[in-house]
Amino acid sequence: GGPAKTGKMPEGEKTSQCKQEEQQRKEEEQEGLIEFYGSYQELFQFFCSNTTIHGAIRLVCSKKNKMKTAFWSVLFFLTFGLMYWQFGILYREYFSYPVNLNLNLNSDRLTFPAVTLCTLNPYRYSAIRKKLDELDQITHQTLLDLYDYNMSLARSDWSAPSARKRSSRSLLHHVQRHPLRRQKRDNLVNLPENSPSVDKNDWKIGFVLCSENNKDCFHQAYSSGVDAVREWYSFHYINILAQMPDAKALDESDFENFIYACRFNEATCDKANYTHFHHPLYGNCYTFNDNSSSLWTSSLPGINNGLSLVVRTEQNDFIPLLSTVTGARVMVHDQNEPAFMDDGGFNVRPGIETSISMRKEMTVRLGGSYSDCTEDGSDVPVPNLYSSRYTEQVCIRSCFQLNMVERCGCGYYFYPLPAGAEYCDYTKHIAWGYCYYKLLAEFKADVLGCFHKCRKPCKMTEYQLSAGYSRWPSAVSEDWVFYMLSQQNKYNITSKRNGVAKVNIFFEEWNYKTSGESPAFTVVTLLSQLGNQWSLWFGSSVLSVMELAELILDFTAITLILAMRWFRSRQQLSPLGAPPSSQDNTAFQDELPGLGAPHRFTVEAVVTTLPSYNSLEPRGASRDGEAGHE
Repeated sequence: GGPAKTGKMPEGEKTSQCKQEEQQRKEEEQEGLIEFYGSYQELFQFFCSNTTIHGAIRLVCSKKNKMKTAFWSVLFFLTFGLMYWQFGILYREYFSYPVNLNLNLNSDRLTFPAVTLCTLNPYRYSAIRKKLDELDQITHQTLLDLYDYNMSLARSDWSAPSARKRSSRSLLHHVQRHPLRRQKRDNLVNLPENSPSVDKNDWKIGFVLCSENNKDCFHQAYSSGVDAVREWYSFHYINILAQMPDAKALDESDFENFIYACRFNEATCDKANYTHFHHPLYGNCYTFNDNSSSLWTSSLPGINNGLSLVVRTEQNDFIPLLSTVTGARVMVHDQNEPAFMDDGGFNVRPGIETSISMRKEMTVRLGGSYSDCTEDGSDVPVPNLYSSRYTEQVCIRSCFQLNMVERCGCGYYFYPLPAGAEYCDYTKHIAWGYCYYKLLAEFKADVLGCFHKCRKPCKMTEYQLSAGYSRWPSAVSEDWVFYMLSQQNKYNITSKRNGVAKVNIFFEEWNYKTSGESPAFTVVTLLSQLGNQWSLWFGSSVLSVMELAELILDFTAITLILAMRWFRSRQQLSPLGAPPSSQDNTAFQDELPGLGAPHRFTVEAVVTTLPSYNSLEPRGASRDGEAGHE
């Protein structure tokens, strides 16, 4: 036949087929809402190729060079290790809760502190005068036996048989139970009564304390005879005080007989400006400016704008075996804090003007995780026995007293009592002295744990003191000064030079220092330091961290999907143990796992021969041509 006619696809069908192919191609290229990678290798290759973390791209670019790949892999993970080592240092520093110390100087009108002044002269109160006279007589005989010293007594009626009989019936029995003895320095063996005289430097002196059944005794020894006699006398003196049923019987305040003059800010003091209490060793004590309702304020610094006192230091009707010093004792402390004269006080010399300048300092500590300070003592496991606010010394003394009551059955006379307790007295508690000194040794060694339990307060106010001294009154003015004092106050001073003393207490300046603490490592600081380390080692930002988090999530998701596919393959095993079908080995990204039973799909394959590269005509047209040829 004639030449074959080439059939052409209509233009409409050709356009429709192109549109279908284009749409199919777009559908194949379109990403789903959630798409996972086909393998771990694909995941890490995509991450290293697209991440903003420096150095990660080298793991992909150098994959054809195994040595470079190994080098960059080691370098990459080594850098990660160093960075997280620095992270560990930062976290350790953060959780150590460091603080910054802030020093501030403030200038303002200052509230004047409380000032406590004691006579240093334990008084022979009328309520206990007879028993003190008995104790003096026994001490006189003891010193005569030990040292051949004949002490002169204030009373001379002890030669009477009735006085000696009373002594033997009352106090002597208890004193003999705690005798004052001399002992050898080497082995502390008691000195025999008829031993030949030896060098007194080879002996110690002390007194014996025994348990209630006398099975255990120990010697409270002192290298100084003066200290031993004072401690022994004080022990019996405390027992006498503890026998008083009412402590008000010792409240014999004699303010006018001790304070010659009192002025603050050039104004005269009155009874409303002080409170009185009795101290067993320091005598009558007076606390000025302790009334919280009307506190003194210093308008100006300087000696003329503070507290000025003229006190009498001449000892009259005192106890020489208990007090061996002359003068007065003064202490500066904050309001609503007890005056512990043993800790913070110092003595004022007679015949001297003592000028004490003060500098106020406040300390504010951070509590909680930053330190073990306490705000008000409510979280301290020691009840406060004092009627004042919490301080460390208040807590320590309360802790000792509570242990004393628990172990010895009575309280020490120097400290307040807990509810239901009574003070120690050897007429009721025979072996309390033995128990006390044993407990005191444990207390000083912190066996009781008081120093560990009692914490520092978070807010403290302290006063730094510096003193200056000068003779007062001077040699040329003492005559008229004593004359005026005698005429004004009707005082008869027998010893002019040791009879009076003057004390000036004032602020040195208005400025006061505040020491505060602030956190040195906050959350913001921690994040800033972590960011610095991340930028140093990888030169990236927060978004790079999110990329790393995304990598971890994708890795976890792929692992879970593989685990679920393995589980499904185990579920599809036949009862006879047949191996799973080959359909389960297809790539997991081509089939999402289902929750129900596996579905059966029918797939129809249409094989179409592609057109020759030498002809752009459709295959249908080519066939028509061939048919025409034939």
